[in-house]
Amino acid sequence: MSLGGDDGYGGDYEGHEARRGRGAAPGDHLTRTRLPEGDGDPYGPPRRAPGRAGKPSRNLITVVSVVVLLLAAIAFVNRGGGGKDGDSSSDDTGGTGTEARPTAPTGERPVDGKNNTTGIASGFAKSEQGAQSAAANYAVALGSADMYNRDRRHEIVPQIFTSAAAGRLQSRLDNAYSEASLERIGLDANGKAPDGMTYVSRTAPVGTKVGKVSDTSATVAVWCTGVFGTAGEGSKNPVTNDWFTLTLKLRWVNNDWKAESYSQKAGPAPVNSDRTASTADEIAKAVEQYGGFTYAR
Repeated sequence: MSLGGDDGYGGDYEGHEARRGRGAAPGDHLTRTRLPEGDGDPYGPPRRAPGRAGKPSRNLITVVSVVVLLLAAIAFVNRGGGGKDGDSSSDDTGGTGTEARPTAPTGERPVDGKNNTTGIASGFAKSEQGAQSAAANYAVALGSADMYNRDRRHEIVPQIFTSAAAGRLQSRLDNAYSEASLERIGLDANGKAPDGMTYVSRTAPVGTKVGKVSDTSATVAVWCTGVFGTAGEGSKNPVTNDWFTLTLKLRWVNNDWKAESYSQKAGPAPVNSDRTASTADEIAKAVEQYGGFTYAR
């Protein structure tokens, strides 16, 4: 969790009465007469015309035809039909042939590459989707353990922010991550935990929401969860989870989205479950063994 962010969360049912048929009244006499069809037993079953034995009924043929058509329609939809080679002509579908929903991936390529030094994604698309992808990835970087190390922080900030914003923000973040602040959470001046311990700071975006947007600017809120603290025996700052929302104001600069500013507020947070907490050793190993993702809208 970044120290430098601003704190800114069925229907009715009716029974149906059965209808009963009225039978013949007592004393009525009913007579049934069956006329013969050609030679043979006059009371036997009627003869079928030659060549019609075993022929399927028209109702059966109709039902089979309808089922075949439905299966063909379902297959067509699943293949994303509607455009040439399965492509959609609508910009809102992201090329999937279906309407883009709030939490559904759109299929638009999120980034062109990553910075070799920081590993932060870059080359986002000039669209709302690209802005959301940029904000999600920047939230991960701002909430990483690297932000507690001055040298790493000075590499990360210029990758996320515009040049004008980065210059103003560096000194502010240096004050936020001061030696005294790091000491309070059990870290040394370089943001490292004591020997035998591991400092954990990992952020995972849960969703994004676009606010104001234009061709060259966008405001994106990123709902995040994360784990933060020091894993190790005797830790005075054990690893806990947190929920927060990071809001970034982005601008289109040099063919990419860059942040001009950001703020942070608590929540929305769900009710904590009663799951038993893992040991400090398990948490430390998880951080080492499980890598992060490039997040895309």
